[in-house]
Order: sequence, then C-alpha cells, then structure tokens
Amino acid sequence: MAVAVTTSATSVPSLFDLCGRVAVVTGGTGSLGAAMARGLGRGGARVAILARHRESLDAAAGALRREGIEVLAVAADVLRTEQLGAAREAVLEEWGRVDVLVNAAGGNRADATVPPGGTVFDLDPEAVRRVVDLNLMGTFLPIQEFGRTMAETGRGSIVNVSSMAATRPLSRVAGYGAAKAAVENLTRWLADHTARRFGPGVRVNAIAPGFFLGAQNRDLLVDTAGSVTDRGRQIVAATPMGRLGDPEDLVGPVVWLASDASRFVTGAVVPVDGGFSATAGL
Repeated sequence: MAVAVTTSATSVPSLFDLCGRVAVVTGGTGSLGAAMARGLGRGGARVAILARHRESLDAAAGALRREGIEVLAVAADVLRTEQLGAAREAVLEEWGRVDVLVNAAGGNRADATVPPGGTVFDLDPEAVRRVVDLNLMGTFLPIQEFGRTMAETGRGSIVNVSSMAATRPLSRVAGYGAAKAAVENLTRWLADHTARRFGPGVRVNAIAPGFFLGAQNRDLLVDTAGSVTDRGRQIVAATPMGRLGDPEDLVGPVVWLASDASRFVTGAVVPVDGGFSATAGL
C-alpha cells in the first residue's frame, strides 16, 4: 500500500512561532516552571500559570506582564480534580482553547529522602506516597483535564517534566526517582494512545532536566556564603559541561516541543542535563 507523504517549505522562524496559541503551565511559580512559562510567552503564546498559592501566583503573573506577556493566573492544586476542572474552564472562558500543557509541578520531600547514614527502612511510607502522588498523579490529572480539550480539537502538545533520577538512580531519593520513571513511561504510553485515538496532531513528550539550582535543592548544592558544596562539586564533576543548569536552559527545548518545529516528534524524553546522562564519568 502506498503511503502519501506531503512536504512544504516553511521558514525556520515560523516553525517555532507560538503566536495565537494558549499554553498552560502547572507549577508555574517554581523556578523551572516560571522560566518555561516566560519562554513560551516570549515565543508568542498566551500563558496560564497554575499553582496553589495566590500570593506567589500574583507575583509570577506580574513579572510576566511586565515583559508584555498575556497571562492568566489560576489557583489550583494538581491533585484536586475539581480545581483542575475549574482551571480548565477558566482558561477556555478567557481564551477559548488549549494548545500546550507543560506539567512542571512536582518535587521531592525531606521526609521522603533517605537520611544521611540511613537506609530504605528509615523512609516514611506515607511521605514516599505523597511524593509519588505529586509527581505522577500531579502529571496524570492535568493531562486528563487539559488534554481532553486537545483530544476534542485533534491538536495540542503535552510536555511532561521528568528528571535524571528516572534513569540514573540517585542516592537517597528512591520515591522521587520511581515517580519520575513512571512519568516517562506514562509519556510514551500516552504518545501512542493519543496519536492513534485522536490523531497525529496530539503529541506527548517530556524533558528530563539534569541538576538545576532551585529552591528545593539550594541548601544541598550551595552553602550560605554562596559557594558550591561538596555535593554540588561532585555533581558538576559528573557533568561534562562542567556546570549546574540554569532555568533558562529549558526554554529552547520546551518551545521546540510546544511548536510545529517538533511536529513529527512524540514519545520522546529529551535530556537537558549538560551531558550528565551521556557518560559513566570514567
């Protein structure tokens, strides 16, 4: 059976153009989520940022507006389906569409981390369960709500956020690593499911950041004087590019995955890690 392939000449800048599109970013007040929301806005998208706390939402939205980005700040917990449903309705009422979903909400907890000198038997099962819920269900539930609109229109790009911990087990963060591994599996499963059921215009991919300096790991990587800690030096030494990630390093990959520049890419997990995953360190 012959398969028709159509090609057309398209200018490179227009491939990355997000003008007229609506992007939803969960965890939009965190350092990584905020950087990706800003990058999508700079690319021309109207951006809805979701987070639990109104004060941080208003501050993040204000920063985006000062750059001329059209933004909607919606208070919602990614583990509460009724709040996510209300957020979806708010975005549709404001802009009438959802083209991009970036699942940046997630993270680890101190009480779900093996203590120094401890073992897996010291972990609080309930704390580990909360970490798995936040990272896995906190990705799955927004996809159910906002992805529904993409399925109805037959177009849209979902970008999940994984971690190096998904494929390179890191000491002390068993629950977080397991949850992110599940996010990667979910990403690939959904890529197949959505393309076959709702058409090739609905794509699902993920990025896997390496070590980025953020609020959650600042104390681990940098001391009170601003110098890199021993743990931070170990990480930098294991990273071929020789530095920690900057949140702005995520902008290019997420804009690429959100735009038509990646229109034949689905089911991919893109490392953004300075080469950490490419070497055994030997």
